[in-house]
Amino acid sequence: MSPEESILHLPTLLSQIAERVTISVEPYTLRFRRPAKTSRGEYETKRVYYLRLQSLKQASHVGYGECAPMPQLSCDDLPDYQAVLEQLAGQLAQAPDQFDVVSLRPYPSIAFGLATAINSFLAACHRGEAETTPPFCDTPFTHGEMGIPINGLIWMGDKAYMYEQIQAKLAQGFRCLKLKIGGIDFSEELELLRYVRQHFSPEEMELRVDANGAFAPEVALERLKQLSDFHLHSIEQPIPASNQWDDLAKLTAASPLPIALDEELIGIHTRERKAQLLDEGKPHYIILKPSLHSGVDEWIELAEERGIGWWATSALESNVGLSAIAQWVSQYPIARPQGLGTGALYLNNKPSTLRLVGDQMFFRD
Repeated sequence: MSPEESILHLPTLLSQIAERVTISVEPYTLRFRRPAKTSRGEYETKRVYYLRLQSLKQASHVGYGECAPMPQLSCDDLPDYQAVLEQLAGQLAQAPDQFDVVSLRPYPSIAFGLATAINSFLAACHRGEAETTPPFCDTPFTHGEMGIPINGLIWMGDKAYMYEQIQAKLAQGFRCLKLKIGGIDFSEELELLRYVRQHFSPEEMELRVDANGAFAPEVALERLKQLSDFHLHSIEQPIPASNQWDDLAKLTAASPLPIALDEELIGIHTRERKAQLLDEGKPHYIILKPSLHSGVDEWIELAEERGIGWWATSALESNVGLSAIAQWVSQYPIARPQGLGTGALYLNNKPSTLRLVGDQMFFRD
């Protein structure tokens, strides 16, 4: 699929808004059931912004999108984020046919929220009487004919808490686990991986780890060698992201484990720069988050041209953004488990169009 065919392609979406609309910004604070810990810190709440797009001619034609920048991580995590968002939304509402889509490159979370809101609005314009939350696109997933396999995410915490999560995911039937590492003693993290491997072979359980850039370049290779004893599928972002890719290129060349990149993709907006990273860093996989990474469909196109694998991951969005990501990725052949959340992290999440059966995410009941 070309980027122009994606449901996130804003020029195509804007051309379909044939009538004047209003766009409002609605801030919302999500509250975690339990603090979410990463190597960058701990989250107790998450601030998101909902875009409400409504027709001036037909009041029932309403669409919602979610803009969810990640604190201290997103390239568009700005002190005046809401003001920037309201300004861009106002420009779009005034003249959709003149809106400068290129200006959104530095704001991936806003671009994703706008694309979601427009898709939701267009679906509302064409929905049947019985449909309250119609899907954006026409795929077997949105028809309920197939699920999307997802990995079970094991959050950082003390050893006991991580062990508890692993047991719960295994009981649920997950066949792929992703452990966030770098937050506790490395020897204890190795013990947790050893526990899983004692019960499940690589053929029975795929294991991924995410270091969130926790390893210093000078110790990363030795740690990857230790991790490789457990036959891991991949390690995500082992060293900190950098605009210089010498350390990354050396590590990927010598690594006994496939390396996947996530944070490294943040802030890279042009096609030329994306190609340069893939050519110089030579990762085995890239992990795409529409709220964080500019032009995710372009990333896929460039990666596939180079034989680099990929999968999609949510980034602590509410159910509004999560549903949009699931629908977007369902446009592509699903080659491996995706990193989609389940919506269960929050106490005050929005209603969901998704349901989980084992390790498969389905659209609707």
